[in-house]
Amino acid sequence: MTQPSYTRGRQDRPLLTQTIGQAFDATVARLGEQEALVARHQRLRYSWRQLAEQVESCARALMALGIETGDRVGIWAPNCAQWCILQVATAKVGAILVNVNPAYRVGELEYVLRQSGCSWLVCADAFKHSDYHAMAQALVPELATAAPGQISSAALPALRGVVSLANDPPAGFLPWEALATWGMSVSREACTARQNSLHFDQPVNIQYTSGTTGAPKGATLSHYNILNNGFMVGASLGLTAHDRMVIPVPLYHCFGMVMGNLGCITHGTTMIYPGDGFDAELALRAVAEERGTILYGVPTMFIAMLDHPARQRMDLSSLRSGIMAGATCPIEVMRRVIDQMHMAQVQIAYGMTETSPVSLQTGPDDDLELRVTTVGRTQPQLESKIIDPQGATVARGETGELCTRGYSVMLGYWDNPEATASAIDAAGWMHSGDLAVMDEAGYVRIVGRNKDMIIRGGENIYPREIEEFFYTHPAVADAQVIGIPCSRYGEDIVAWVKLHPGHQATAEELQAWCKSRIAHYKVPRHIRFVDEFPMTVTGKVQKFRMREISVAELGRVE
Repeated sequence: MTQPSYTRGRQDRPLLTQTIGQAFDATVARLGEQEALVARHQRLRYSWRQLAEQVESCARALMALGIETGDRVGIWAPNCAQWCILQVATAKVGAILVNVNPAYRVGELEYVLRQSGCSWLVCADAFKHSDYHAMAQALVPELATAAPGQISSAALPALRGVVSLANDPPAGFLPWEALATWGMSVSREACTARQNSLHFDQPVNIQYTSGTTGAPKGATLSHYNILNNGFMVGASLGLTAHDRMVIPVPLYHCFGMVMGNLGCITHGTTMIYPGDGFDAELALRAVAEERGTILYGVPTMFIAMLDHPARQRMDLSSLRSGIMAGATCPIEVMRRVIDQMHMAQVQIAYGMTETSPVSLQTGPDDDLELRVTTVGRTQPQLESKIIDPQGATVARGETGELCTRGYSVMLGYWDNPEATASAIDAAGWMHSGDLAVMDEAGYVRIVGRNKDMIIRGGENIYPREIEEFFYTHPAVADAQVIGIPCSRYGEDIVAWVKLHPGHQATAEELQAWCKSRIAHYKVPRHIRFVDEFPMTVTGKVQKFRMREISVAELGRVE
């Protein structure tokens, strides 16, 4: 008789029953003088003891700013040492860190800060083409005349202040360097007492996922959720205090802050940031010069590193393992990573923000075929099942929707009980929206998505959000957005646009309009102007036909 598509991960690896602050303190006590964090682009290096001093100073400053348990604190910055320091400091004082995508523009920033009710925002001065100071000033003009912590914003009534990572920010911003002075007004004992008042089931992080209904939803995660997920991912990699992890993936994603930072903190592994954003040469150089043993990335990043002319001059022999996640890995890429980057034990991980993120993972001994055709087996202390549209578990080998249950499932979407109820059923199963098949050995293969989500270079993009954005353009009557295969990013975005009668617009004009208003990775690479969309007889848009037509016209884009 065929088994049902249900598996339970191994149970012999106990879950951690600590807060993030407690786990961090335990590692500091064990490894004090060993190197903890290297931010190469900032020329900063901290031992665990030195990092703990920075974290405590920041935590005391947060308390001095009036931040209470449960208050939300936003971080809007690329990868940097302060990101890690703030992540641990907010956890120690019971604040909820709100990850703001560094690519967000003013409208997206306003939505996230208002929806989460952020009381403070910590921001960089600029990154790539984004001027964070200018956008914050445009959104909160009251900044210019407000004393630190005394903003009264019409747009963001909960916001009290903005901290800048710059040394000399404009008026109204509190410089990061000034936090140390603020923190001196709060005793070490008071900070310790605050940390001791916390428990591991409390929320500690909100991460916004692109919304199927046009607005992002804030996945709310607890200490228990993300600390254990980082620990379990690291355990599968065999992380130890002798490992040095190179982290070129963004910290605002679970990939960076959970699988990276928390995976390292729970195992005492050194965290290495090659740069503020991904750069293939900087990542390779970090591995070679820091003797990195673990390397993270999405397939796009590994392709860029493999193809970079500097790779052959770099000594990557220290590498042994890492994780490739965010999109399907082509078999030739996996072979090259193993052969040319010395990553014999590289693993594949699958998950979603709502599950902290990893729920399935290949193992270090899985053969090449399993690592390129599946996303592995159910992680320890979790359950997986694959169901049909009626909710019944399908037989092994049959296709259905993948669901996850266990410690990693989020607390819910912030202030959105309806969306939470539609994602997590009454039995506690998180519905992924991904179509999958489970084999007899419990390995899962992702075969499609019953949601229209596009995964571009590791970024989850929901077409509905972009479509509703297009409706705000005066010339656009309707828009439908799809993903098509792309050799560089896994998928790329195509928008089919119908204009209002009498209106004109070019693809270049619409793309330029998008670039100034939404994150760069959401901007459609291709725009096709149409008078009608392929429709069913009942009037539903046939996106599969749109994909077929777009692929026939464009082919597999580079």
